[in-house]
Amino acid sequence: MQIHFTGRNIEVTPALKTFTEEKMTRLSHRNTLSKINVVFHVENVTHIAEATIHLNGSDIHASAKADDMYAAIDMLVDKLAGQITKHKEKHSDHRE
Repeated sequence: MQIHFTGRNIEVTPALKTFTEEKMTRLSHRNTLSKINVVFHVENVTHIAEATIHLNGSDIHASAKADDMYAAIDMLVDKLAGQITKHKEKHSDHRE
């Protein structure tokens, strides 16, 4: 699993990378993820985390806003986990 980090109006620190990688490993246990693009940016006082996951010929995108970047990452991972589960169920229904 490759994770690419981008920061807009914010420096992507090693601590931020490590925290995000630890949270994203939760997603990799559910499915085979090839590549994840994560974008962090700040607008005024709102911290926004966005991610696009490339898996099995389709892309999943989610974003989360919070007052703290770490809280935004937590919310982002929860959203992505739900979307991956929905994607997995949709594909398993077609195979029956």
